[in-house]
Amino acid sequence: MTFTITVQPSGRTFQTEPDETVLGAAIRQGIGLPYGCRDGACGSCKCRLLEGKIRHRPHQSKALSAAEESAGLMLTCCALPQTDIVLEARMVPGAGEFPVRKMPCRVIAVTKPAADVALLTLQLPANDTLRYHAGQYIEFILRDGARRSYSMANAPHSQTDKPAIELHVRHMPGGKFTDHVFGAMKEKDILRIEGPFGSFFLRETSDKPIVLLASGTGFAPIKAIIEQIEFKGIIRPTQLYWGCRSRADLYLHEWAEQAALRMPNLRYVPVLSEAKPEDGWTGRIGLVHQAVLQDWPDLSEHQVYACGVPAMVDAAQRDFVQLCALPAEEFYADSFTSEADKHGLT
Repeated sequence: MTFTITVQPSGRTFQTEPDETVLGAAIRQGIGLPYGCRDGACGSCKCRLLEGKIRHRPHQSKALSAAEESAGLMLTCCALPQTDIVLEARMVPGAGEFPVRKMPCRVIAVTKPAADVALLTLQLPANDTLRYHAGQYIEFILRDGARRSYSMANAPHSQTDKPAIELHVRHMPGGKFTDHVFGAMKEKDILRIEGPFGSFFLRETSDKPIVLLASGTGFAPIKAIIEQIEFKGIIRPTQLYWGCRSRADLYLHEWAEQAALRMPNLRYVPVLSEAKPEDGWTGRIGLVHQAVLQDWPDLSEHQVYACGVPAMVDAAQRDFVQLCALPAEEFYADSFTSEADKHGLT
């Protein structure tokens, strides 16, 4: 049977179909709830259940602990309503603006700017442009029905008469999809994708200074956001921090440097956690979120957009809010949870 979901304080209502999660129903009907992975691993969709009953599908305890669930919190991506429910969640303007669609795409280029990073350029149907916000992601639908998520690394305005999307793929040895990308994938291969997904994108109505924080291939959606900032002529002061292990891992270092030269309001700070003597590195060393702590002890008037490995995102959220007075609602994140990360489901 169907159930009615009411979101407070906005008062928005929508219906779930049998065996449909709250988030799945919201995405299907264009309701802009916050979310990230859709797999019960990142916790971005966590909100409070005010009335009614739900049943959770398996999820990671770090995304929602037993204590949090007992206290009335829930994950919309895993919550199956058992009655009509009322939940408390902030709406995300624009999150449901573009319909989620399935479409074929063709591999038109595979380049490897680093030993374990591939840049995929995928051609979309010429008369069927994918509409999305810079920062959102698509999912590959594999032959066995499995899915893999990757963020668009190019802003939507780059879609021309030959629409294409750019993705950054890190090789995870033994990974079903990434082994294929780094092994058998070739130009002209046909893949199937679905999207756009995610509530990670620039809140353009704000005038607050911006901190963009990336680790590894978390740079992909950050790159798209930078392109969007430049295209829209947004003049808010913007700090880009990109953390990697070694100099070779900064696979688009020159691109970031050039962007900072073109954009007077953009400052680029690369940070290496394992700089090697042969790199001749004279820049920042350490954990990337700690570089932000050093430079910005007061983030009370900022917005932060963080993307990358869960450990970095979690540490940044905790420390920026607790130590730098960043308003919790001004921390926006896309935590890159791998299949290995998701094995701790409860």
